[in-house]
Amino acid sequence: MASINLIESFQEFKDAENIDRPTLMKVLEDVFKTLLRKKYGSDENFDVIVNTEKGDLEIIRRRMIVEDGAVNDPLAEIAYTDAVKIEPDFEVGEELYEEVEILDFGRRAILAAKQTLASRIGDLKKNVLVKKYEDRIGEIISAEVYQVWKKEVLLLDEDGSELILPKSEQIPQDYFKKGENIRAVVKKVELKNNTPVIILSRTHPSFLAKLLEIEVPEIFDGLIVIKKIVRDPGERAKVAVESYDDRIDPVGACVGMKGSRIHGIVRELKNENIDVINWTNNIQLLIQRSLTPAKISSMELDQENKRVDVYLKPDQVSLAIGRRGVNIKLACELTGYEIDVYRDDEGQEEEFDIDLNEFADEIEPWIIEELKRVGCDTGRSVLNLTVAELERRTDLEKETIEDVRRILQEEFEKE
Repeated sequence: MASINLIESFQEFKDAENIDRPTLMKVLEDVFKTLLRKKYGSDENFDVIVNTEKGDLEIIRRRMIVEDGAVNDPLAEIAYTDAVKIEPDFEVGEELYEEVEILDFGRRAILAAKQTLASRIGDLKKNVLVKKYEDRIGEIISAEVYQVWKKEVLLLDEDGSELILPKSEQIPQDYFKKGENIRAVVKKVELKNNTPVIILSRTHPSFLAKLLEIEVPEIFDGLIVIKKIVRDPGERAKVAVESYDDRIDPVGACVGMKGSRIHGIVRELKNENIDVINWTNNIQLLIQRSLTPAKISSMELDQENKRVDVYLKPDQVSLAIGRRGVNIKLACELTGYEIDVYRDDEGQEEEFDIDLNEFADEIEPWIIEELKRVGCDTGRSVLNLTVAELERRTDLEKETIEDVRRILQEEFEKE
């Protein structure tokens, strides 16, 4: 047998579609030249010809025909008498090309070549996978859920490569089912036991940044720049943006008409509240904006120690702090300052209250807007009205009003 069908004899080639042909040919040449060196001591007078399209391979041996008795190097020369046995028309001085039978190497040598080839192809595939995803770190990809475990989710990309979404990189409200497609950002590529592991994330700030880039053309075009993102995944995020075009309002462009651009992102992030603010180098103004939706009365800044005392009206304190302290924590991360909040009128006794927007993850946004329409923009302002009065003044049904009051009451009892 003068040639060997690689597709049949070396099954590993079927899995090597992502490896470029020149690399494959080089690997094959190296493997068979190693065989030649073991058998003949040198591979200098041999040509390995690979046809990856057809999947076959030939090894050609080159020798110069010399006079009988003048052979000095049996690998490079052949006596005239031996040459004419192969082809009668040969003459001294010509070069003899002869195919080497693969089976001449012996069954053990071919098996060893097959194992070496499989190992080399496996290494190449790993390198291709690592290179592919190292170049895509920070990019959003869509992948299919293949297996859901307690500590992580296994996903498959379009090429069937395995990707990992750890529990720590999932939004707390995430729930996945086998077969569904989910979006995540490529966080990092690790090597465990010489095997590449691609880690995805849905909690990393870059995931929100890429979602904004998809939804807001001005960010994609570079007219608006995201200066910083801080997140408490599934709860709240603050995005500081800046426009390079004075005609473009960066906050308005990101939010969209009636929130059209931001709504899709909020849904993707499981109703995570997103505050978009204008970036500024004026640290006092940035602190003021970072505490949105609260309105600051005054502040005392200690730039040396990166601390700031913020004074607010009593009804604004709870807004500044936010539920479970999330709002103030994110404001500290965004500005880089330690923020302490104080009432600017300690003598005035004010009943603790919570802005209705803080309940956006439990109460539908349209219900909140309906309540605000009749002047109820805080939890207590709703509870201070009876069910009958709310039913009369709003377009809400009795059951809906009772659900809203129950949610608000439970929160105040916790506080």
